Amino acid sequence: MNADRTKAKSFWETKHLSEMTKDEWESLCDGCAQCCRLKFKTRNAQQFVITPIVCKLLDLHTCQCQSYKDRHELVPDCVEISPNNINLLYWLPDTCAYRLIAEGKPLYDWHPLISGGTQEMRRLGISVADQVLSENDVHPDDLAVQSVKWVDDHKR
Repeated sequence: MNADRTKAKSFWETKHLSEMTKDEWESLCDGCAQCCRLKFKTRNAQQFVITPIVCKLLDLHTCQCQSYKDRHELVPDCVEISPNNINLLYWLPDTCAYRLIAEGKPLYDWHPLISGGTQEMRRLGISVADQVLSENDVHPDDLAVQSVKWVDDHKR
């Protein structure tokens, strides 16, 4: 093989989000589960207060939805991220692969598609794993008083 040959580009570097297969789309998710954190709209309705509380379906350690296939039926407020709405979901973290690709930016080196796993992402604290509470463990009256500022200072 010729050492000067450039490495073939990956699908996320060559395709628009709307051109990806279902499997490609799903693989873009780094599994940080920040999108699973409960959010409340502020009075001006242009901002969200993001809480340290996550959806009752999220496994707090693995950051996997325990009913992914049925999540929209079980949790009607679960937001489906798609190529059609990605630019409207301003509350997604700056590290979100869907957001990055939609903005024409590269994935971070810690992204599982590049690093081969979630260890570096977790080490950097990008994942919510073991850092949040389930809504099952919080009284409904206390949900609205929870808020958190997630710092995206460890992107690369």
